Amino acid sequence: MTSQKRSALEMTNSSSPITSLPQDTTIIADDNRPPPLSGRQRGNFQTLLSRSSPFANETGSLPIGEFDTSVTVGGAQQSAINAKILVVGAGGLGCEILKDLAMSCAVRDIVVIDLDTIDVTNLNRQFLFRSKDVGHSKAEVAAKFINERCPWMNVVPYHGKIQDKDADFYRQFKVVISGLDNVEARRWLNGMINNLVEFDQDGDPNPETIIPLVDGGTEGFSGQSRLILPRITSCFECSLDAFAPTAAVPLCTIAETPRIPEHCIAYAYVLQWAKEFPERKLDTDSPSDMKWVYEKALERANQFGIGGVTYMLTMGVVKNIIPAVASTNAIVSAVCVNEAMKVLSFCSQSLNTYMMYMGSEGIHSHTFIYEQKSTCPVCTTHVHRLALSPSTTLKALLQQLCEGEFRLKSPSVTSSSKTLYMRKPAALEKATKGNLDKPMKELIDSGEELTITDPVFHDTSLQLVVTFE
Repeated sequence: MTSQKRSALEMTNSSSPITSLPQDTTIIADDNRPPPLSGRQRGNFQTLLSRSSPFANETGSLPIGEFDTSVTVGGAQQSAINAKILVVGAGGLGCEILKDLAMSCAVRDIVVIDLDTIDVTNLNRQFLFRSKDVGHSKAEVAAKFINERCPWMNVVPYHGKIQDKDADFYRQFKVVISGLDNVEARRWLNGMINNLVEFDQDGDPNPETIIPLVDGGTEGFSGQSRLILPRITSCFECSLDAFAPTAAVPLCTIAETPRIPEHCIAYAYVLQWAKEFPERKLDTDSPSDMKWVYEKALERANQFGIGGVTYMLTMGVVKNIIPAVASTNAIVSAVCVNEAMKVLSFCSQSLNTYMMYMGSEGIHSHTFIYEQKSTCPVCTTHVHRLALSPSTTLKALLQQLCEGEFRLKSPSVTSSSKTLYMRKPAALEKATKGNLDKPMKELIDSGEELTITDPVFHDTSLQLVVTFE
């Protein structure tokens, strides 16, 4: 029996210190960290670079650089070794990405950022974590594991929101690899990376300011990876239509006429928790809190004759967990890291620009060019036009911007001459709040251009010309 197989058996047979969890919870407990890898156990990036290939970067449909086989400063291998990479997310996909980067032996300096802490449900697929790590920062535990297991690596963790970091933080990286499972966070990151691009006097992007963004995502047996070259290829915002908006469930349905298990779970954690514990916020990382929600949801389901409420479903609804399969994470992360290595070394043709993996009925993948959207508010300078009734209020306009194609969250509006509505700071919000109920004809002239800002765009603004019908 090999040491790898023995380790796997030990992981499944070890006892767990977590008690009083429902029977449908699967955990893997193994607090024994493996020893550091030796030089023989890891790959050699130079082996890849020294092989001949008919797929030269310069001949691909998305050529981004010229391959240099020398080992001197500026050569392909040296360029990768000197690069600093940002990994966004240390969950199911992030753990795989960190492992692949470490085992590539192509890069050394990595920064990983993640807001989440480790939950017991993560242990069945996020293999950098152990049962003793539950409740701790994902980024910090993942970085510690990689640094100990792969001593040639220097992984620096940040526990917090990506929105807490400024532009200078993101400018230090040569490549950003995203393993986020949140559409809004991906929109913000996309806006930030695109906003870092500077232009010369002719209006062309400065190549030194272009930071490639490799975006990966998985859901069940499906996954995708795409290469985004800011201001050159399509960006994440260009494909926003491919992500269906989250459907909100009316509170009256949850409170009075539940029809599915999710309604019962929502009733327990939205209404019953607030009534039972008005002074305490639900801790979604606490097994005891989540067990309470599960039991109350089960009682609610039994009352209305609804089946299907389980502890795992409760966790999924409360924490908005996207179904994850370890093999899908492994495949998509490998594609993401492969693309990162190619943009760092120019050793092969880059993905142009989107790869889809479909594993529910076999091992199928499909690549295609996701075209840039000519009206994208992030990677283009398009001025949008909107026709309104003169009696339309400013509040109605903002609601339309949130519910329409732009799917904004907290828009603020200024005209060429004044501020119509600004959400922050509080004093300015108070001063402009009165404009919300005013008709647009009292605030602007027909054909006037408005500047719309929103947190999902970072520092990018939406230019909107409003005309009256």
